[in-house]
Amino acid sequence: MDHRIFLIGYRGTGKTTVGRLLAARLSWEFVDADVFLETRAGKTIAKMFIEDGEKAFRDLESEVVRELSQRREAVIATGGGVILRPENRDCLKQNGFVVWLQASAETLWERLQMDPTTQERRPNLTVTGGLAEIQNLLVLREPHYRESAHVSLLADRSPESLACDILTAWTSWCNSRPSCA
Repeated sequence: MDHRIFLIGYRGTGKTTVGRLLAARLSWEFVDADVFLETRAGKTIAKMFIEDGEKAFRDLESEVVRELSQRREAVIATGGGVILRPENRDCLKQNGFVVWLQASAETLWERLQMDPTTQERRPNLTVTGGLAEIQNLLVLREPHYRESAHVSLLADRSPESLACDILTAWTSWCNSRPSCA
């Protein structure tokens, strides 16, 4: 049951980068849930939002979470909004170790501006867009991230340092659980 680690947090917190490093250290599979979802849908998330609407996207996201939560020895970087549905929060927490990567709205805005895939793959989630969108959504999502996570870590440092701290936290958590053996 506990041989999977889920990384949650707002887009731009480093879930994919840190997840790849962590999976390599554990010799586990790495899965980016957004890439998995886009492959399944045959289109980008931004295109799904435009063509199918957010509800259809969230339905597929829930399906993907259920499927990925059955993999063993996997580090899974989830989409930033996966925690919006209670069933997703429950699924993550019941099926692995959940790590919330946190960063300030300003840090996230800077990172997203430097990411060439942001405009192509990621939709604006509110009419405001930009830094204001990030600030507003962080406030709305924080209780859900907090409820979902076994541990939260500040992502304002090197991915290597984060991967090391996640591994330490997971090992400690796992050692306290007989089902981790």
